[in-house]
Amino acid sequence: MEIKEIHYRMLREESRRLGGALFGVADLVQTPMVTYDLDEDLLKKLPFGISIGVRLADAVLEDIADHPTVLYLHHYRQANYLLDRIAFDVAAIIQRAGGKAIPIAASQIVDWEGQRGHLSHKALAQAAGLGWRGRNNLLVNPTYGARVRLVSILTDLTLQTDTPLEDSCGTCRRCIAACPAGAIQEDVREFDHLACFEKLKEFRNTYNVGQYICGVCVKACHPQS
Repeated sequence: MEIKEIHYRMLREESRRLGGALFGVADLVQTPMVTYDLDEDLLKKLPFGISIGVRLADAVLEDIADHPTVLYLHHYRQANYLLDRIAFDVAAIIQRAGGKAIPIAASQIVDWEGQRGHLSHKALAQAAGLGWRGRNNLLVNPTYGARVRLVSILTDLTLQTDTPLEDSCGTCRRCIAACPAGAIQEDVREFDHLACFEKLKEFRNTYNVGQYICGVCVKACHPQS
């Protein structure tokens, strides 16, 4: 077994032990990522991207009707906390193995109106073979749909890499009908970020959730339902 496979299996097993449901690795030399507010040379120094996902609770999502609930708010926060703990611990293992690693926080938005973080967790997860970009502009996993949250780690530890999935939403359009902002279109490239953000602001002020969250299209996207 090659060292890159040994490293991969070691980190995947640790991720699972800590609560991760999805794990994949992308070669960032072959599939460059767009970063925001990060050193441009960072990805040259850390050419592997690890994507880790946790599954959201179906019962929490099913409680959502046409707006986010306080129950979903707490679940969302706990999912992000868990992801950050997993990424912190996996990064520590990488460091002990002689590599360098930077965990990118699960929900650290640096540009709310543009809905951008330091790095797109969705794009990295897609490159790491965890799913595809759905019409809802979220990562869609073939097993869990959009009912996942993601975190990323950048590293220089040599790792086996995964292959992006050749799949799509097909004929499913449940998210289009469900979207309370009318932001989701037939073509994901026409997703209306501004309309989505305006609805998130409305929800934040109206339903006392204290954060820009929705959950409606996440609930609608479940391939196995």
